[in-house]
Amino acid sequence: MYNLVIYLYLCGVAVYSLFNEKVRKMWRGERAAFGVLKEKVDPEAKYVWFHAASLGEFEQGRPLMERLRQEHPEYKILLTFFSPSGYEVRKNYEGADIICYLPLDTPINAIRFLRLVRPVMAFFIKYEFWYNYLHILKHRHVPVYSVSSIFRPDQVFFKWYGRQYGRVLNCFTHFFVQNEMSSELLAKIGIKCVSIVGDTRFDRVLQIKAAAKELPIVEGFLSSNEERVTRNENSSTADLEEHSMERGDLVPRSSFLAPRVFVAGSSWPPDEEIFIRYFREHPEWKLIIAPHVIGEDHLQQIEKKLEGWNVTRYTKAQATNETPWKGGGGEALIIDCFGLLSSIYRYADVAYVGGGFGVGIHNLLEAAVWDVPVIFGPNNQKFQEAQGLKKSGGFEIHDYDEFAALMDRFTADADYLKTQGQHAGAFVQSLAGATEKILSSVSL
Repeated sequence: MYNLVIYLYLCGVAVYSLFNEKVRKMWRGERAAFGVLKEKVDPEAKYVWFHAASLGEFEQGRPLMERLRQEHPEYKILLTFFSPSGYEVRKNYEGADIICYLPLDTPINAIRFLRLVRPVMAFFIKYEFWYNYLHILKHRHVPVYSVSSIFRPDQVFFKWYGRQYGRVLNCFTHFFVQNEMSSELLAKIGIKCVSIVGDTRFDRVLQIKAAAKELPIVEGFLSSNEERVTRNENSSTADLEEHSMERGDLVPRSSFLAPRVFVAGSSWPPDEEIFIRYFREHPEWKLIIAPHVIGEDHLQQIEKKLEGWNVTRYTKAQATNETPWKGGGGEALIIDCFGLLSSIYRYADVAYVGGGFGVGIHNLLEAAVWDVPVIFGPNNQKFQEAQGLKKSGGFEIHDYDEFAALMDRFTADADYLKTQGQHAGAFVQSLAGATEKILSSVSL
């Protein structure tokens, strides 16, 4: 039954690729993978295979790849992707020796792929359970590890009709899962080779923070306001008032109490409807928006919603080397390129992570690691980090009124803002260490 579904899926992809650019890239990439492997595989080398569905899973596997490469240079690394959103962004990643798409999981493809690569071990990230690849790996006695995996009762493995497919889980040498529930669910179907180590993304965001870029354009945007008080980690409400009096500034007290920089990352139109509405009424803020979809139509939609504000796109400021900001109220910077968001969060007083009113929230940890309170929408139940952050500096909102009430509180209470940001950062720090736990348990 599984193979029948795979072949039907293969036919569907072939047809759909005629009409969809993303699917066409995946279709062509999978077909080209064997050529890439024939050209690049060194038959004398020992390959460790990492497979990630997309970009998020890649980020979970990246700390392991980089530690392995640093500590065990005798191995070469093969990295495969299923989705173009992963491959197209990381196809030039220098931490792997070979990068390609994973050919679809038919018996013939799996046999051909593994004959070419002959991996000495394999790491499948989070949700990857490819039946034919895994059974052949087990038959060849290749150790296979599931990393940062997470299981829920509604998954097919734990349903009566999914028992046959669920046998694929017996092909893994060990599961390194994120939480206790996952371990308990696996135990119920007889799988005991499980360790609860957490999520390697916590390690990854700490790496990202340590390597964060300085962004002169963003810093120029933020420093353009002559009335802005330099933020200090130790500043309280009283400190800000005293600083105002010492300078003799004729600035309303409320403007010093307000956190002045709001960063919205990976935002979608439903997110933007909420937070832009608020800031149209609070132009004393600096607003940075890094939308998830960087297309001209979407960018123009954002600019239209901010009509009356001084709005600049990052790439325009970069190309012209100009800083058109006047330092007054109602200024926004739109990040219309990729690769900057994780560094931009460092400048936030409050962060918003999009997707929670649709597809599901994006990476909360990239913001929280900077000791910043993080706001997100209600579609977050399947995201363990969101559930943890809701107790530690993260805030779920359902509509504009909830968002406005929360922002008003942050504006009025600088100490509360600071404390919630510290809670968010501490949450990330407390759950780091999964990479070390995994590598110490793997036979290399």
